[in-house]
Amino acid sequence: MKKRTDDPNRPKPSAYNKALGLLARRDHSRKELRQKLDRSGYARDEASEALERLGEQHYQDDERFAETLIRNRSAQGYGPMRLRVELKSHGLSDARIRSLLDAADVDWTESAAVQLRRRYGVVGTTDPAERARRAQFLLRRGFPAATVRDVTRADVDDAADEDP
Repeated sequence: MKKRTDDPNRPKPSAYNKALGLLARRDHSRKELRQKLDRSGYARDEASEALERLGEQHYQDDERFAETLIRNRSAQGYGPMRLRVELKSHGLSDARIRSLLDAADVDWTESAAVQLRRRYGVVGTTDPAERARRAQFLLRRGFPAATVRDVTRADVDDAADEDP
């Protein structure tokens, strides 16, 4: 396979075409596309117009992006706290994130239990240190303290649920 080289005579694609090419590979948030266009050296006005046009054409939609991210990450075994932080980093508002997570068809307790079984097997434990280790595993994956307590029967501090 021939290695692609940057031809200085080749014209730079427009910000619209660049963003469209990125969206052809996967969904991106508006904030993420903006950052990629900025790093590629596009003028702020050109990038804004391109993002506006992509939004009007429904090629870029933060709502669809967020729903897809929630669906994919929850299927990978991540909890709502982790998803909240990730969506926030993509520029979604707290109210919108809360609404999307509430609308998600995910049983977070069952998801946490599945992750626990996948990692530690079906055998439970009465050892407090082992329960704490399992609880920490779920907390790191972004499950709320109440859910972790229900699944592991371990003492977990609710302070872990506070927004960063």
